[in-house]
Amino acid sequence: MAKTIVVKQIGSPIRRPAKQRQTLIGLGLNKMHKTRELEDTPAVRGMVNKISHLVTIVEERGE
Repeated sequence: MAKTIVVKQIGSPIRRPAKQRQTLIGLGLNKMHKTRELEDTPAVRGMVNKISHLVTIVEERGE
């Protein structure tokens, strides 16, 4: 099984640049306190780092 991370949205996309809103949508997040389990890849980590003020990593799962 591949490594996964659980990401939770903690910030609102209101009054944020369009690129940050698009990054949230790309991660599958669009509402406050929503969580998603995503594959732990460099692309996903880069997206999370880009909007680290809007999301948090709740837990890391896998091998």
